[in-house]
Amino acid sequence: MEKVKFIKMENKKVKIVFVGVGSMGQCAHLKNYVLIPDCEVVAICEIREKLGKKVAERYGVKNLYNKFDDLIEKEDFDGIVASQPFTRHYVILREILKAKKPVFIEKPLASSVEAGEKIIDIIKKAETFVMVGYHKRSDPASIYVKNILDNFKISGEIGKLKYIRITMPPGDWIAGGFKDLIITDEKLPENIEYDSKPENMNEDEFKEYVDFVNYYIHQINFMRFLFGEDYKVKFADKSRVLMVVESNSGIQGVIEMAPYKTSISWEEKILICFEYGYIELSLPAPLASNISGKVKIYKDRPTPQTIIPQFPPVSAMYQQAINFIKAIKGEIKPPVDAEEALKDLKVAEEYFSLLKV
Repeated sequence: MEKVKFIKMENKKVKIVFVGVGSMGQCAHLKNYVLIPDCEVVAICEIREKLGKKVAERYGVKNLYNKFDDLIEKEDFDGIVASQPFTRHYVILREILKAKKPVFIEKPLASSVEAGEKIIDIIKKAETFVMVGYHKRSDPASIYVKNILDNFKISGEIGKLKYIRITMPPGDWIAGGFKDLIITDEKLPENIEYDSKPENMNEDEFKEYVDFVNYYIHQINFMRFLFGEDYKVKFADKSRVLMVVESNSGIQGVIEMAPYKTSISWEEKILICFEYGYIELSLPAPLASNISGKVKIYKDRPTPQTIIPQFPPVSAMYQQAINFIKAIKGEIKPPVDAEEALKDLKVAEEYFSLLKV
């Protein structure tokens, strides 16, 4: 990551502007940022004027714009939350990074490796950072599991790390999270620009790739988070249920994609296996409010025991917002920056290449 110029914040509130307040902009992000004590949302930029006005009124945001250039000219701010379709991240970022301010975007980094590489270039020129919204990395249970996992690897108290499995069945990811969504009858302009299709894919292949990264890029990133190192895809099941991976140090892993479906629940689970014990992590639906994950630890040494820690009622989305504010202040590094997020797109390309073999 390039050296970033941080602004000395002292004790003042971090001023945030929002570029886009559609469904995720409102219900995954804005309603969390307005609750953070050392954050102030000072402006919204939304091309749908009625929507922007209604959202600004509900959340007490004073200033509203429909052109980002006007916002840059008139507002003093420290960071930008740009919740936009990832299929136009390059188009968006090449404009808003002109402000040379830290930016938060949703996952994935882009709709292709090519677009992601272009984004990395403009971030370096802007001398700032882009934090990518892998909210699962900010869940209190995920952070706890990562710390315990790393400690077990160092201490060796339950042997060597042998295997990681991530199970990701489709389910109700919204979990009531859109119940307070503001909508209007406005339509987006027909001339909205999207990022270019990569040269190495035809239209059908590109659509499949976009659908895949939209849904499973979280798990691809989370596998690296747990490994603590990069990995390669070793096998792609033609039925598209299994992705088998191997870390640089030789640890095996599997991502199970849609082995079954649920209608009113969310059953995302991670199993981390050592020689003499394991860690289980269950993650809540992405838009579930005030809920963190659940953890069970089994240790067979020195005496068999099961540990079930308790966590505060804090959602990953809220903690993610706090982490962006801390990153702007220079207190932490972004949990996932653009450089790491680009690796996820490359893993997805590896998987698709193996599907063709």
